[in-house]
Amino acid sequence: MAGKPDPRRRPPQDRGPRINHQIRIRQVRVIDEDNKQLGVMETADALALAIHKTLDLVEIAPNQRPPVCRIMDYGKFKYEEKKKEQANRRKQHQVQVKELRVRPGTGDHDLQFKVRQAREFLADGDKVLVCCLFRGRQMAHKEVGEQVINEVVKHLADVAKVEAGVRQEGRRMVLLLTKK
Repeated sequence: MAGKPDPRRRPPQDRGPRINHQIRIRQVRVIDEDNKQLGVMETADALALAIHKTLDLVEIAPNQRPPVCRIMDYGKFKYEEKKKEQANRRKQHQVQVKELRVRPGTGDHDLQFKVRQAREFLADGDKVLVCCLFRGRQMAHKEVGEQVINEVVKHLADVAKVEAGVRQEGRRMVLLLTKK
């Protein structure tokens, strides 16, 4: 039975760094709140020093020998980390796929208007799905719809590149464009 794990015993989970009395090792390397190395000392002495300064002793490198601990305000550290994460999330842009619908009979002026919209979408970092819709007898002349899609691609060639070529999906012909 040496190879099978005990089902009653829960596997260790990563619960973050050990703090204060959770540090069970006898000696640790200590860094103070000003990032100065205080050297290797007994864990009890390091904890007493942290409590004297009304701060926490936080294990930051548990795999080192001896483990490295820092004296810091752990609550403030977690708060600042959370704020940084929120700021990074705010700066991110979710890429969306914007659909540009055309028909085989779409006129030149309407096409120019839709191309201007597509330029704005691409400038914002979004992808553009050019979709040509067919109705009734228009399905017999798919080449007309393909010409309209190629016209759009030609007008956007300076700012966009084709990510997925022209393909037929039922009564729709689609092409995906992305920013160059």
